[in-house]
Amino acid sequence: MHTKTLAAAAETMTVKGEFSAGYGYGTDAERWDALQRRDAGADGVFWYSVSSTGVYCRPSCGARAALRRNVRFHDSCVDAEQAGFRACLRCKPKLAPLAERHAQAVAQVCRLIDAAAETPDLDALAQACAMSRFHFQRVVKSHTGITPTAFRGGGSGCAIRFAIGACSLGAILVAATDKGICAILMGDDPDLLARDLQDRFPRAELRGADADFEATVAKVVGLVEAPAIGLDLPLDVRGTVFQQRVWQALRAIPSGATVSYAELAARIGVAAGARAVAGACAANPIAVAIPCHRVVRQDGALSGYRWGVERKAALLKREGGA
Repeated sequence: MHTKTLAAAAETMTVKGEFSAGYGYGTDAERWDALQRRDAGADGVFWYSVSSTGVYCRPSCGARAALRRNVRFHDSCVDAEQAGFRACLRCKPKLAPLAERHAQAVAQVCRLIDAAAETPDLDALAQACAMSRFHFQRVVKSHTGITPTAFRGGGSGCAIRFAIGACSLGAILVAATDKGICAILMGDDPDLLARDLQDRFPRAELRGADADFEATVAKVVGLVEAPAIGLDLPLDVRGTVFQQRVWQALRAIPSGATVSYAELAARIGVAAGARAVAGACAANPIAVAIPCHRVVRQDGALSGYRWGVERKAALLKREGGA
């Protein structure tokens, strides 16, 4: 993938395999469970304080486990501090989550590479991120899914299999890396779908489908025809940290149910972020399997579906939600 694509995806974080099952941090029970697992995915969604120490932390903090009776949960650092708690010196809860800081550093390096007349060496890139060469290599691999060498070369050499078929909602394109499905696109014109895929992965090696991949396409078409069945195939999706949170929350919406953009924003801890949530839904590259069609306007009206409102209505009708 071209470095400009990586930088534009900004603060990228790769999900390898299935998204976390049963996403939800809305109740105290769910938050306590996340805290016991030191779930980094909950960082930035909620914070917790410990009455016996007077300190508040992020869920992934490596501090000694607290007793449940001493723990309170908070929706923001401000909330925790207004309750009289001070920030933990270990996990620094006021800062962005470590994964997000690393991803921002990777995005910065993408822009440095694009702006340079000659590609900087690894030591120079690591220094720009204030990291050691070894740590920088690990961070880049973790957040982009490619090695530092491939990263400097724009991600060239990534192989993506794809096929374009037909379903009851029109043309459908399914694409996958060796890690999982990276795109499910729908539309009226197969050529436009192929062009969309090329634009997303300008330096990847695009390969036509083989017999094994046809079975994958058949599963995806089956999902479109009956969205309630879900998809048991792994996904390989990249997006900003915020987009990943939105997409993860989308997969937790049950078939047949709908939520508003404002409600979805509240579920991920950004009550005033309805517009940003709508933007993340619009950027979703995995139609139906990441069900952005289940998000509607506050008044219940359908709008804002990148593959067409008519398709959105049809999918909801098939789920019994419209």
